[in-house]
Amino acid sequence: MSDPKSPLKYKRILLKLSGETLQDRESGLAIDHAATLRVAERIKTLVDFGAEVAIVVGGGNLFRGLSGAERGIDQSCGDHMGMLATIMNALALQNAMEQIGLETRVQTSISMARVAEPFILRKALRHLQKGRVVIFGGGTGNPFFSTDTAAALRASEIGANALLKATKVDGVYSADPEKDPNAERYATLTYRDALSRSLKVMDAAAFSLCMENHIPIVVFDFFESGTIEGVVQGQTIGTLVTE
Repeated sequence: MSDPKSPLKYKRILLKLSGETLQDRESGLAIDHAATLRVAERIKTLVDFGAEVAIVVGGGNLFRGLSGAERGIDQSCGDHMGMLATIMNALALQNAMEQIGLETRVQTSISMARVAEPFILRKALRHLQKGRVVIFGGGTGNPFFSTDTAAALRASEIGANALLKATKVDGVYSADPEKDPNAERYATLTYRDALSRSLKVMDAAAFSLCMENHIPIVVFDFFESGTIEGVVQGQTIGTLVTE
């Protein structure tokens, strides 16, 4: 059980959420308001603990550039469509968080001044210092880069103490645990181990950015109660990827 009075191991975090966290698992609704509110409530707990929270959210619930390429869409075009999907998710998450009293800002790597701020590092840092949750949409703004890479890039830029990778499994495994009952879960990994073993939880560019900037990665089950709160307080949860 997490104690809100316990000191935080990670004061400033970059939370990487998949677009699927905003879905209704049963109906398949791409953006479900009730599911999005549940995500917002988890984030509010972190803010109440005193954490500075920045978020990168994926767009896979709406569109994936790679899957578009498989259907004949040019990858560059598909990746830009995926970036727009992440901005839609960022706005949905912002709406839910503001409904429960959180101050938020959405910053995008693709200029759209009518709906969000452009990404400006100084502004992002100021928002975090003031206790606002900053949601980064639009990935890196460039095709051929994943939102995992965007998360590692933004974590490096804001000086995050950790990158928290929210998944639906309880860490990094040697193989897909749903397909291989003998798959081994790692409690800790080095960046180089993760790269050399081609573990698919994040891409090589994201691992490399975190390694170069000394940002630990914690991979954990977002859907299990209390996990993210325990992670920021330094409890042994999920898999820690570090030096």
